[in-house]
Amino acid sequence: MHPNQDPIIALATPQGVSAIAVVRLSGKGVIGIVNGLFCGSDLTQQASHTIHFGLIKKGDTTIDEVLVSIFIAPHSFTKEDSVEISCHGAPFIVSALIELFVAHGVRIAEPGEFTKRAFLNGRFDLAQAEAVADLIAADSALAHQTALHQMRGGFSSALQELRKALRHFAAMLTLELDFAEEDVEFLDRKELHKLADALIKNLTSLIDSFQLGNVIKQGVAVAIVGKPNVGKSTLLNALLQEERAIVSPIAGTTRDTIEGILHLGGIPFRFVDTAGLRENTSDAIEAIGIERTKAQLKKAFIVLYLVDLSNTTFKQAAADLVRWGLEGLPVLKIGNKIDLAPAAALENFKDYLLIAAQTGSGVAQLKDKLLELVAYKPTDGLATVVINARHYDRLQKSKQALTAVITGLEQKRSNELLVVDINSALYALGEITGEITTEEILGEIFSKFCIGK
Repeated sequence: MHPNQDPIIALATPQGVSAIAVVRLSGKGVIGIVNGLFCGSDLTQQASHTIHFGLIKKGDTTIDEVLVSIFIAPHSFTKEDSVEISCHGAPFIVSALIELFVAHGVRIAEPGEFTKRAFLNGRFDLAQAEAVADLIAADSALAHQTALHQMRGGFSSALQELRKALRHFAAMLTLELDFAEEDVEFLDRKELHKLADALIKNLTSLIDSFQLGNVIKQGVAVAIVGKPNVGKSTLLNALLQEERAIVSPIAGTTRDTIEGILHLGGIPFRFVDTAGLRENTSDAIEAIGIERTKAQLKKAFIVLYLVDLSNTTFKQAAADLVRWGLEGLPVLKIGNKIDLAPAAALENFKDYLLIAAQTGSGVAQLKDKLLELVAYKPTDGLATVVINARHYDRLQKSKQALTAVITGLEQKRSNELLVVDINSALYALGEITGEITTEEILGEIFSKFCIGK
């Protein structure tokens, strides 16, 4: 058990008025403390994971009727004695309860302290603890599944396999050092090279998954750009299937950015309808809108470049791509208003996705293409995906160390130097799971959690 078991308390449900609120306590003696203020069953004589109805009283004054759930160590989230009090959700009642327990020696929990204690008490490793915060913040089906997979140890299992192979690698090289005078080799150098290559391949797979992980966690920013009146607002409305943006035949209707979120395959796509791109506008507000459009281009993961096929030639569309600096950006070229365009004109736009936003024609194909661009298929099984920037950084460091091992093998460096690089790789992976950590790292991680978790 972690030595710091002083009793802590926090509201576990959101602030504000609600039907029910849950106040949680954890630490040494919390069951006895709650029992001293509870009128009902003797909580100290009850079994773990039981719920009891009664009153919480301050002297002769009843604060509230409550349900008290008790969890006896080590069978709790924190692996300490824990209590959860379900009360009515009036802020006054919640404050009165917390103040009462603070007056009886319980202190207010720090952000993430319950989860931090769970980690320190061996409930799960650090990667799993961080997944708790990701699970709470999940705003899409895929983000939820990915965080749950990590919280249940999917990512940690993959890391443990890597660490196991590395430890074996280091042990064999170290053992050879003990028999240096006999010139004994416990592992063939070609086999060591092959093992290092395999480990790097596994690390690379995890590292490469971070792009998708970032998309799952943050969503995909998609900017819809083009000249005025090409149908950007109509396309946004067609994608969201609601009248999110004003549609008008008057050029320059959209003066500012308009956003909408659509979930595709469990991934949130954040579409931004922008002001139409044109030069020499005399409208000061429209000019500001165009500048904001340019700013959105820099933030976008995908740029939907929309062309009006009814009045634009392929040569003009290509020139506009260059004029607005869209070349080199992650651009998906879309030809709109195919229902109004001459059939002969469509032949020139073979590398464009052709749609009619007004009627919805081609919009389903556009959604499929967007999923394809983020390299995710909804039918794929849930594999291990890296969603945490800290994990990504440590995986990179581990890969760098293993690359140095391969260089060392090729240059026939001594076992002592090879073991140093292997240990560096092990250290980086250990920082992810918390097998190697510092108070500074823990403080940085858990400070980002909400109070009560």
